[in-house]
Amino acid sequence: MKIFAISDLHMSNANSKPMDIFGAKWVDYMDKIKADWISKVGDDDVVLIGGDISWAMDLPEALVDIFSLENLPGKKVIVRGNHDYWWKSISKVRAGLPKDFYALQNDGLKFGNVIVCGSRAWCVEGSPDFKEQDRKIYLREVERLRLALKSAEKIKQDGDEIYCLIHYPPFNVRREESLFTQLFESYGVKKVIYGHLHGKDSRADLKVVKNGVEYYLTSCDLVDNKLVLIKEI
Repeated sequence: MKIFAISDLHMSNANSKPMDIFGAKWVDYMDKIKADWISKVGDDDVVLIGGDISWAMDLPEALVDIFSLENLPGKKVIVRGNHDYWWKSISKVRAGLPKDFYALQNDGLKFGNVIVCGSRAWCVEGSPDFKEQDRKIYLREVERLRLALKSAEKIKQDGDEIYCLIHYPPFNVRREESLFTQLFESYGVKKVIYGHLHGKDSRADLKVVKNGVEYYLTSCDLVDNKLVLIKEI
């Protein structure tokens, strides 16, 4: 089994919102992602999708985008991003998903000896876009992540590894400690997958190792519209 990741697909099959206005990386980007996906992923593999999946404003429109990935191989795990306005009721999201799609919200799933848990997260202190009004949401998202990690801990057995799928970067551009990184370290998380950042000015490395935790940035435009291999078991 292999575990791959990609994020920020920003699909808009139901309400056209072309992404190529943001530059060459976005020209025919979904065709490139799908071609790479088919070349790499087997039916027993897992693909983690770290939020900002669809521009849709409601669930039926978002499902048009999600079902466009239905026939791609592997099990697909999704988490909410800041632009996923259609993601309101987790029970309705899960009820609408096609086969082999799994939605995480403050909980976790086990694949082999890997437990994937997740939550949306939020911008952290020291980030350029963090304002005082963000503090309440930040602290709330910390508690939601704690719920996800507690869920993972309950099903963890000897030899299992915990991975966390979130949308926002868990640290600022200086990679300073945050309440998110403290949680990852205290729960023994091995790998963290995130997205949200875009463009050449994002000032972020695709992989960072901090206090024993591996952090993977998988925004599709930053990884050349290719799936990132996270783990091969």
